[in-house]
Amino acid sequence: MSDRRIMPLPGGRAVLAENGPLHMVIQAFHGPDPRLEQAMDAAEYAFECLKRVADQLPVLKQWPGDIHALPSDPIPRTMVESVRAIGDPDLTPMAAVAGTLADAVADWLFEQGLSRVIVDNGGDIAIRLAPDETARVGLRPEIQHPDISHVLTLDGRHCSWGVNTSGLGGRSFTCGFASAVTAIARTSSLADAAATSIANACFVDGADVIRAPAEKLDPNTDIPGLLVTVKVGHLNPAQTAEALSNALKKAGQLKQKGVIWGALAAVGKQVGLTADLSECVAGLESIS
Repeated sequence: MSDRRIMPLPGGRAVLAENGPLHMVIQAFHGPDPRLEQAMDAAEYAFECLKRVADQLPVLKQWPGDIHALPSDPIPRTMVESVRAIGDPDLTPMAAVAGTLADAVADWLFEQGLSRVIVDNGGDIAIRLAPDETARVGLRPEIQHPDISHVLTLDGRHCSWGVNTSGLGGRSFTCGFASAVTAIARTSSLADAAATSIANACFVDGADVIRAPAEKLDPNTDIPGLLVTVKVGHLNPAQTAEALSNALKKAGQLKQKGVIWGALAAVGKQVGLTADLSECVAGLESIS
């Protein structure tokens, strides 16, 4: 495709892969040494994975209950399985697309014997770590603002991590008004779908929010019939607190089911965390 682009980023530690909706930054290390050539190969593999998803779009844009036969290709099949694990009737498998692609590329690299792999697909991150490796990830309370509120340190207690963010102003529609929701799970695919579901739950009736049917904003949307948030007006403290409580309740349910390890939810400067998140990771630092 004519819009494909692969390029090393300044600093010599990462590769950018772009193709249509794909905007992926790939880092691959063996010990302290970056492996750019393997990251470049992984970018080509990312394009292949994107095509495999595109080939299954008619299935992947259906509601999970309407999909009677799982796709044979493991990438689209994982998308279906992830949204079914969440159990949210308002999600199609496309809610897990970015994270699933990040997982596929990270797994492909890690299987080659690398010790640390970080694949960031537009904010949906898949991390693979050998037992003695660590990675740090900054969490933003506002998806459209670069400032971070917390830093996660992840380690090799799990070789696979997903850290994914959703919310108002992100790449996909949301039914809520969270400025950011970040979910942490064993895969980016699960964390992607979970973050979308939690962000949708960050809502309260009576708030000054403008919503519209998704198909009015995008005739090709995968969620026709759902009201999605267009604009948020003034929220009083009680509304903000209730919306955050709803989001964290949903996150707590997903954690209890074993789907995620924890989550951060934010409405503007108000931030909430699931209980015991600091115990699920190597470190959780608040940035004042």
